Amino acid sequence: MDALDRVVKPKTKRAKRFLEKREPKLNENTKNAMLIRGGNANLTVTEVLKDIYAVKKPFAVLYKRKNITRPFEDQTSLEFFSKKSDCSLFLFGSHNKKRPNNLIIGRMFDYHVLDMIELGIEKFVSLKDVKNSKCPEGTKPMLIFAGDMFDVNEEYRRLKSLLIDFFRGPTVPNIRLAGLEYVLHFTAVDGKIYMRSYKVLLKKSGCKIPRIELEEMGPSLDLVMRRTHLASDDLYKLSLKQPKGLKPKKKKNISHDVFGTTYGRIHMQKQDLSKLQTRKMKGLKKRPAEKSAEDGGATPKKSKSA
Repeated sequence: MDALDRVVKPKTKRAKRFLEKREPKLNENTKNAMLIRGGNANLTVTEVLKDIYAVKKPFAVLYKRKNITRPFEDQTSLEFFSKKSDCSLFLFGSHNKKRPNNLIIGRMFDYHVLDMIELGIEKFVSLKDVKNSKCPEGTKPMLIFAGDMFDVNEEYRRLKSLLIDFFRGPTVPNIRLAGLEYVLHFTAVDGKIYMRSYKVLLKKSGCKIPRIELEEMGPSLDLVMRRTHLASDDLYKLSLKQPKGLKPKKKKNISHDVFGTTYGRIHMQKQDLSKLQTRKMKGLKKRPAEKSAEDGGATPKKSKSA
C-alpha cells in the first residue's frame, strides 16, 4: 500500500488540523495549482511558469526542481504530487525538438487526472517586459472569452472550462468597484488562442460613473492547441455532481414565471357564497314580501290599526 493511501491517525493537534483541512466539505476550499518544470524545460517555459505563478499566488505551488516525467504517457507522478501538495490543478512545462515550448494544463478529480490539454507557446511577453504598474498579489481576475470556437468545438469548450477553473480564484460574497482591476482576455481565432492581461484604470469622467481604460500589464501568450486528454462523459458528469446539502430545498405550491414573478397556491375549504356577509346598505335590504317568500309563504304580521 502506498504511504499516501493508508489511513493515518493524527498524533498531534497540528496533524489533526492538517487532516481536517483535507476532509471533504460541502463548500470546498479554493483550488490550488501546482506548476512543474519538466526535465528539459528551457528559459522561455521557465519564465512562463514564473509569471503564471505570480498571477495565481497565493493559490499556487511552484516546483523549482526539474521533474523528468511525461504526463500523456505516465500520470502517476502528477497524481503523487497532487496528493502531496493538495492541489487539484496543474501546469506542466517542457521543451523538446518535437514539441518546443510546451505547456500541459490539467485538473484532477479524486487525485486522478480528469482533463489534460497540451498547448504550444508561439509568442511570449513576460511581466518584466511590460513597464507598467501591476496588480497586487491575490487579485481576483475578470475572465473574458472571445471567439465562436469556445462554444462550437468540444475541445475548446473543455479548454474554456479548464481555464475558468484555473484562474477564477476564491469565491467572494461581495464585490467593490475598486477591486475590479484585473482582466484576463482569451481569444480563439484561426486555430490559435491569444491570452492577454490588462489592468483596469478608473479615470475621472465628470459624473458618478468613472471612465474605464485598459492598460496592458502582462504576461501575454500566443498559444496553439496540440494533444488533448479529455474525460469520458460519465466521469465528467460524476465530477460535476453536487452533494445533497448544497441543493436548495424544493418549496411546495410555489412557482415562477419567465419574468421572475413568484406565484403561490393556497388550498382552502369550499365556501358557501350564499352565507357570505356583504356590506349592509339600505338598497340591498330585503322587502317583507321577499322575506315571506323565503320563509315558505307565511303572511306578514298585520300592522296595528289606528
